[in-house]
Amino acid sequence: MKQSRFTETQIVAILKEADAGIPVNEVSRKHGISSATYYKWKAKYGGLEASSSRACANLNRKARRSSTWSPSSRWRTGH
Repeated sequence: MKQSRFTETQIVAILKEADAGIPVNEVSRKHGISSATYYKWKAKYGGLEASSSRACANLNRKARRSSTWSPSSRWRTGH
């Protein structure tokens, strides 16, 4: 999966700029993102604050780490 150029905290800050009244086109141009990216981020991170965004990212990271395949799990078939 491609890694984002922006952290969750930065994304939340960008969304707050537009919520403060700056037009989406200006915010997008200022940060070098497309308006489609802005609306995708708004759908994903719209209701988050910076602290809850970090907590959500940590949970996602832990879930991803625990669900990855390891060589030792191959032999636990129950035979």
